[in-house]
Amino acid sequence: MKNSARELGAPLRAGVIGIGWAGQAHMEAYQAMDGVELVAIAGMEEEVRAKLGESFGLKRLYGPWQEMIADGELDVISVAVPTFLHAPIAVAALEAGIHVLSEKPMARTAEEALSMAEAARRAGRVLEVAFNHRRRGDVTVLKQAIDAGELGRPYHARAFWMRREGIPSLGSWFTNQEMSGGGPLIDIGVHVLDYALHLLGEPEVHSVSAVTHSELGVRGLGGSDWAARQNVNSAYEVEDLASALIRFDNGASLILETSWAAYRASGDEFGITLYGTDGGAEMRVVDYETDVPVKIFSGEGKELADHELTPVANGNHQAVVETFIAHVRDQGSWAEHDGSIGLKRAVIIDACYASATSGSEVLMDQQGSVK
Repeated sequence: MKNSARELGAPLRAGVIGIGWAGQAHMEAYQAMDGVELVAIAGMEEEVRAKLGESFGLKRLYGPWQEMIADGELDVISVAVPTFLHAPIAVAALEAGIHVLSEKPMARTAEEALSMAEAARRAGRVLEVAFNHRRRGDVTVLKQAIDAGELGRPYHARAFWMRREGIPSLGSWFTNQEMSGGGPLIDIGVHVLDYALHLLGEPEVHSVSAVTHSELGVRGLGGSDWAARQNVNSAYEVEDLASALIRFDNGASLILETSWAAYRASGDEFGITLYGTDGGAEMRVVDYETDVPVKIFSGEGKELADHELTPVANGNHQAVVETFIAHVRDQGSWAEHDGSIGLKRAVIIDACYASATSGSEVLMDQQGSVK
C-alpha cells in the first residue's frame, strides 16, 4: 500500500463520488479548506459532471467510480451516492489505501456496515459517516448543557423527525428496498438516532421493540416535489412511518419516531425531548430553522428555573468534512475512527426492522449485536 500524500507532508488530494446535493456539499467543503485539494469527481450524469468540473476547476472527471479509484493519487474520498453503493465503494477505496467519508446511512444493513469497518481496520485508514445533524447549533448547546449536569442523569428521551409529505420521489431508489435498505427509519431516522445517542452519552442498547407502517406511499400519496429525481420505476417497497422503543443497559430509554408521510401538520419537524433527574430539555425544529432556542426545564414549585439556550452557528457538512480531515491528519488516532459509530447505528436500525418484522422485542448481546 502506497504512503499517502498526508504522510509525505503534501496537500491532501480529495475526490468525491456522487454529484447530487450531498456530493456538492462535500466538494465545497474540501475546496474551502487549506491543505486540501479537490482533484476529482465521479458521477453518471454527464452534463452535471461537466458543469461541476468547470465550476470547481477540475480535470479529472469520471463516470464509473471504479475508474477514479483505479487511477489512484487520492488520499481521501467522500461517498455521496445511493445507499446500495456505499459498501462496495468504501471497501474498494479503503483497500486502495484511501481514507473514506461516507454519507449516511452507513450501509443498507449492519452486515454491509461491518464489512466497511473491517476494511478500514485492515487497511489502517479512517472511515467516518457524515452525521451532520449532530453538528447543528441547537444540538451543540444542548449537549453542552447535558455534559455540564443541567439535567442530572437523563433517563428518558423522545426523538423524532416527521414529515407531512416528504417521500423522496415515488418510484426512485429511495423507495426500492434492495437499493435503499428501508424507508424513513434508515434515511432520516438514522440522523435522529445519531443525535439522540450522542446527547445521551452513547449508552449500550439492551433491547429494541419497533413497528413500521406503509399506508400512504403504496397508494401513491406523500411524495415530495423537491426530490422528483432518480426514478427507477420501482414499486413502493418500504415503510412510510416507523416507531421504536429502545432500552439501554443503564436503565435509560428512548422512543424514536420518524415518517416520510403522515397526516399531521405540514412541513418537516424534528427534535428531541429529554427527561433527567434534575431537569428536562426540549428542542423542536420546523422546516430546518436554525435560530429556535432550546428549552431547559429545571427547579420545582415556586423556584422554577426554566430558561432558554441560544443555538450557536450550525456546523453542517463543512464541520463534518473538517473533522474528518483533522482525523486523517492525526495518524495516531486512525484506529479510533474506523466506522464504529456508524456501525453501531446500523446494528440498531437492523434490530428495529427485525423487531417490526417479527412483531416481538429484539435483545442485543454485550457486543451490541442482535442475539
